[in-house]
Amino acid sequence: MPTPTAGDDALADFSPDREYARALDDTDSLSGLRERFSVPEDERYMDGNSLGLCSADAEAAIDRVVAAWKDLAIRGWTDADPDWFHYGERLGARLAPLVGAQESEVVVGNSTTVNIHTLVGTMLDEYEGTTVLVNDLDFPTDHYAIAAQLRQRGLDPDEHLLRVESEDGRTITADAVEVALETHDVDIVFMPTVLYRSGQLLDVARITELAHEHGAVAGFDAAHSVGVVPHSFDDVGVDFAVWCTYKYLNAGPGALAGLYVNERHFGAEPALAGWWGHDKATQFEMNHEFTPAADAGAWQIGTIPVLAAAPLDGSLDVTHDAGIEALREKSTLLTEYLIRLADERLSDLGYAVGTPRDPDRRGGHVALEHDEAYRISQALRDRGVVVDYRPPNVVRVAPSPYYVGFEEVWTVAEDLRAIAADRRFEHYEPQSGGVT
Repeated sequence: MPTPTAGDDALADFSPDREYARALDDTDSLSGLRERFSVPEDERYMDGNSLGLCSADAEAAIDRVVAAWKDLAIRGWTDADPDWFHYGERLGARLAPLVGAQESEVVVGNSTTVNIHTLVGTMLDEYEGTTVLVNDLDFPTDHYAIAAQLRQRGLDPDEHLLRVESEDGRTITADAVEVALETHDVDIVFMPTVLYRSGQLLDVARITELAHEHGAVAGFDAAHSVGVVPHSFDDVGVDFAVWCTYKYLNAGPGALAGLYVNERHFGAEPALAGWWGHDKATQFEMNHEFTPAADAGAWQIGTIPVLAAAPLDGSLDVTHDAGIEALREKSTLLTEYLIRLADERLSDLGYAVGTPRDPDRRGGHVALEHDEAYRISQALRDRGVVVDYRPPNVVRVAPSPYYVGFEEVWTVAEDLRAIAADRRFEHYEPQSGGVT
């Protein structure tokens, strides 16, 4: 029976048959987590990097808040357990170990895009910055928000929003970031931890080091890594970061986002100020002068929507019970197994792996490239396989370590093979118009 381990020897005895997958499941110490989730019946859910599934823990946390609302009404802000007034800070403290931060440096609030607005805007103001370095494979909202912040300061994004170009259309290298920093005067480097299309895990430590060597601050969008990849933001000197909680953290559609601000930036004036970022001790004195909290809580804006925050409280129970290192190890094995299956069973049918094969450069999903990726993704859904498509040619397969097993991955690979071998995708119309 195989015993999967992380590192160079992972899946050394790989076999493409179903019995091997079952044997891997038998040795999976996290297989019991699946029982805590509502997994759709008759489906193979491989879209956890877009929306994680609902857990009994998240549902119970919502029920607790609803019960407190019924019993306590407005007194829930102070008397609920936990009290609602400090909910964002409490959840930030629970998230801090996942990103390698002090509790005071993390808070939950706003949305990812709003947090990009306020943190990039803050850094532009604090350091009188005029240029931001991003890359051409970013998730679009990052560019939208940064361009808007530049325009609000009278700066033309065409001149001040600089892009690192990808050499292969899949990845961004630290060397390319270094060249851009040596070529341009950059004030802020803002990169994803994981590229949303290819699944490349960027070198956060090296990019941060390069930014600081060239007099810039380093920020990251960690939406596609928090909850499945451990981070060490403090140790490597990251200045700020943002992320959502509805992907690998399984906190529900539109759940509140998280943010990290290194303590050396405490005291900076938030670019988007709101009363929930006020110093808690004097918040209800209702002074018209904004006194920001002395820690990351200053970057909260509006009143925390407790019903939208509660699922994260529950879902974090699952993450902490499993352990982020164990989740990362299983995730790496799942994606490695899928890549091996793609090589063995799919490569002769036009599929290519667009994700880095080095596990240290890979996040939690695999990008399978195919000329008919759009129609294949439609055919998969009709077979009960939930994935997503990213133009121009990527089927993203995300085997979440929380609730996906190896045999399930094997079955999905067989579905992919059957659809291409029998050309079943030809029953579907080519893509036209928007992406679904």
